[in-house]
Amino acid sequence: MKKLIFIFLLFIQVNLFAVCAPTGALTVDIILKADYTAMFPLRIAGIPIIPGRIPDVGGSVSSPICVCPDPFPRIGIPVSFFEPSRLIEVVKDPYCFPSMGFGLTTSGGTLGGTSGDDGGGNQSTFFQGHYYVFPIYALLELLTDFICLQSTGFDLADLTEVDPLWNNDTLSAIINPEALLFGNPVANLACMADAVTSAVFEPLDALFWCKGSWGNAYPLTGQTGGDGYVEGSASVAASLIYKLHRQLVLWGSWGQAGLCGYYPAPIWRKSAYRLQIVTPIPSLYATTIGTTGMLWSFGKNPPFVGDNFSYLLFKKRECCAF
Repeated sequence: MKKLIFIFLLFIQVNLFAVCAPTGALTVDIILKADYTAMFPLRIAGIPIIPGRIPDVGGSVSSPICVCPDPFPRIGIPVSFFEPSRLIEVVKDPYCFPSMGFGLTTSGGTLGGTSGDDGGGNQSTFFQGHYYVFPIYALLELLTDFICLQSTGFDLADLTEVDPLWNNDTLSAIINPEALLFGNPVANLACMADAVTSAVFEPLDALFWCKGSWGNAYPLTGQTGGDGYVEGSASVAASLIYKLHRQLVLWGSWGQAGLCGYYPAPIWRKSAYRLQIVTPIPSLYATTIGTTGMLWSFGKNPPFVGDNFSYLLFKKRECCAF
């Protein structure tokens, strides 16, 4: 049995470099290369304590105190920041896990990523996505007694290769029927305003169907416009975030409603998220959803490392600290 397991692992490793081409940027490397300045601004009791490089356009609770019925009314102080608690992989090679440093053998087929003409004269890119629960501070056992930080462990929470809605624009209408209203050229014109404001790290949450310069958010699949792999992968990562909100895998953790716990948020809030590319070539700084790739994507996809990407996700967190 041990010999069979060894042969199986050896077979995976052989195909690892032929198909998946991971870069060796494993979990420890991601923790070391994280942009911890993206956590800020930090506000306590509505007062800015530490300013941030990226503005918090969504705003925070301004009240100096908060009350949570848990189970009896308790008084606390509102705290807000951006927590690095999730990891998203966007891969061209199915079942490739660049953050983990391995990949499973597959022939690609219809699950494989593509980039080029979609048959209608439009450029498009397709990726698969993996969503991890990745609470950095819990993994490092830092600030474990701080009520506002997640204390869960590492987990693979979503795998789009086994999700038929991700691979088919028509089937995805089951979870996003409003795509008929917003997935059209007229609605795309409004996205021009979001693209402009996203270039200065201020996405417009009111235009929830837009992803800034990355195009329209609908349909919520692995398909995105354009033929560039780096910016296209970020666009697909944003689509996955929105899709997980729609499926109630991701919940809201901001605003007055988020002070006492998480709540369902089927419509995402773009400004509540920040992305930092960490593989194959890590970026020094995180960026907001929709920020043009001209500001952050240069040199992030050299030809010898493959077209599989990982993004560290910073999520807005507001809570009532007791």
